[in-house]
Amino acid sequence: MEEENKQTDSPEKTRYVKMRRFPFIMGIFLLVFLTAGITTIALTFGTDKVESSLSTQMSTGEHPEFAKLYSTYDTLKNNFYKDVNEKELVNGAIDGMIKALDDPYSTYMNQEEAKSFQESISSSFEGIGAEIQQANSFIMVVSPIKGSPAEKAGIKPNDLILSVNGDSLEGVSSTEAVMKIRGKKGTKVELEISREGSEKPIEITITRDTIPVETVYAEMLDNHIAKIQVTSFSTDTANDLKQAIEEMDKQGMKGMILDLRGNPGGLLDQAEEIASIFVPDGKPILQVENRAGEKQVANARNNGIFEKPVVVLIDGGSASASEIVAAAVSESAGIKLIGEKSFGKGTVQTATDFKDGSNFKYTTAKWLTPNGNWIHTKGIEPDVLVKLPDYASLTYISPDKALKVSESGVEVKTAEKMLEAAGYKPGKIDGFFDNETENAVSQFQKDHSIKATGVLTGESTIKLMQVLREKILANDTQLKKASEVLESQLNTSK
Repeated sequence: MEEENKQTDSPEKTRYVKMRRFPFIMGIFLLVFLTAGITTIALTFGTDKVESSLSTQMSTGEHPEFAKLYSTYDTLKNNFYKDVNEKELVNGAIDGMIKALDDPYSTYMNQEEAKSFQESISSSFEGIGAEIQQANSFIMVVSPIKGSPAEKAGIKPNDLILSVNGDSLEGVSSTEAVMKIRGKKGTKVELEISREGSEKPIEITITRDTIPVETVYAEMLDNHIAKIQVTSFSTDTANDLKQAIEEMDKQGMKGMILDLRGNPGGLLDQAEEIASIFVPDGKPILQVENRAGEKQVANARNNGIFEKPVVVLIDGGSASASEIVAAAVSESAGIKLIGEKSFGKGTVQTATDFKDGSNFKYTTAKWLTPNGNWIHTKGIEPDVLVKLPDYASLTYISPDKALKVSESGVEVKTAEKMLEAAGYKPGKIDGFFDNETENAVSQFQKDHSIKATGVLTGESTIKLMQVLREKILANDTQLKKASEVLESQLNTSK
């Protein structure tokens, strides 16, 4: 999750807390939409300045450790068998230093990548809509954006993206992966996905679209309980949440479910402002600890807190800034957390834009919960553990494939489970497409005005996955439990 912006002299510096997973229900920010970091090394200001700066430092003995770097640069520039791009050498040197940190939240972005990152935290961008991060040498999905092509295609948290359009992503940085996955609206991208529980990689074709960065969704449920979902923390999220609360109040809201599932994080100042809606004035929201062990405490700032009963939904896609809010309201306001264990991102990054438009980010500190807990890689355990139905984690079936009688395999077994969850009888769930499976597909096609061929492909496959998504939304066990807990609190307070 990104943290508040702080400007300094050149290079311009911005601090962030950064992060990086929901089944069909929620919703690949194609950028690591949180993270951060930047230094003031002169290497980023162009070849001339680099040579001058390093030469001066070496001659004065200020940075003798740069002698090896400068010697390599000079040798390649003068003796490589063909002309070299000096800017690329410099960029490569910076990128190499950042990669040597072995930190998935520290990264270098060239001008094009930095521009793409800025677009991702603006009003909209074009891509598939998912948050990703590096996981060892692979690219992992943190969470698809609500309503995005990625979510509709069945991309899930913790999926590993092995390749894009046939190009392997092994060893590729998250920013490089973003550049490969994003593209113009209407174009298609082919992803090869590795998913836990799947025997072999899954091939998914997604049509890119415009991804609006709308982060707050409010609706009134039964018994005047408002559900307000926050999907990420961008520039206007806190104000949008306050407006949503006002609108729900006008509709007679008696209690609120704050839904942070699948929320990969965002701007820290927004997380602090949102936490302050629920945490009493002056009570801690988080602590930030530097490498010297020194801690700074951020306290709630408000003139009065939200006084109606509240519960908060979290899951494995709740990360970074959303974890800050969840921990703050739990430990400093006694608000119950419901759902599944959160992602576990507990570090802070700093980001700086250089004059040439590039930047790099690096981790500068840990963030701790109000009680001093470091949740990094551990996550936050909910007060009430509730999982979604098993069919919510079913894998994607490619509409380009034709599943028919005598076919067998993992995708056939998945189709059988989907048909069963949708209320049809495909026979034994064994991964073999038999006559019973064919009859189930034919009946499904008839019920949805599709030509009854008994072959599951194209429109039939898409419709089946859509029906399943709708069933998951209608049978959201976590939301139902949150409503029950909230209603109990409302009855107790009468």
